Amino acid sequence: MLSPFLPRRTSLTRLNLVDASWLKARSLAAMYSQGTFRSVGKLGTYSHRTLHPMNDAADLIVKHYERHALSWDADRRAAGWNDKCWIDRFVGLLPYGADVLDLGCGGGVPVAIHVVAHGFHVTGVDSSSTLISLCRSRMPAEEWIVADMRDLSRGRRFGGILAWDSFFHLRPDDQRAMFRVFAEHAAPGAVLMFNAGLGFGEAIGSYRGDPLYHASLDTVEYESLLAKLGFELIEHSINDPKDGGRIVWIARAAPSRVRHVEEIGTA
Repeated sequence: MLSPFLPRRTSLTRLNLVDASWLKARSLAAMYSQGTFRSVGKLGTYSHRTLHPMNDAADLIVKHYERHALSWDADRRAAGWNDKCWIDRFVGLLPYGADVLDLGCGGGVPVAIHVVAHGFHVTGVDSSSTLISLCRSRMPAEEWIVADMRDLSRGRRFGGILAWDSFFHLRPDDQRAMFRVFAEHAAPGAVLMFNAGLGFGEAIGSYRGDPLYHASLDTVEYESLLAKLGFELIEHSINDPKDGGRIVWIARAAPSRVRHVEEIGTA
């Protein structure tokens, strides 16, 4: 669906996150400068200076990335890639030649093109038709799909699933539901990597004057959702500045296969 990037002079509004450092870390990792935070009271309430309530900002995400697709792609390519170590980590866990599902592939640079360069086939999914068109022009041998990751059902399984700088644009309930999508598309032994926040909460940033929604579940809930899927946690890294400041989850599906989707929520 989406791959976020906030440029220089970004301003961020904090809405009572358990800890706002996940956004600050992302600000340092994916942008030129650190974000500025301001508490505005209880979760779900809005300062008189907050122009876009949470629900509206979440609803605008898809349109936001299509409207700013070319600018976002240019900004992303111009920025330093300080989270490359995590993509290398992901690639290093995959068997050579594995098929990789990239959820929120953006314009394909720098992440997907790096994965392809290591001998993997990428199926990229993004809600922006403009960003997908860039992927098709840059990597015509790969598969590119205009779709919302929340609705994805490809009827096939992948050796790697990546939801990098995209998953945390989904509402908490949508994030929970995404684990069904992960389960449906994970082959036996598949590697799953995504990044999220440090604790449960929602926040609104901005890009080129438009609101940019973020959310996260808490650590215990992510661990529980992974366990229900039959994923074994490989690594959970929190805000290491030398590694791009991301809060990262890496897990591997059971060798037999992940649990059937219909089992999730009944365990």
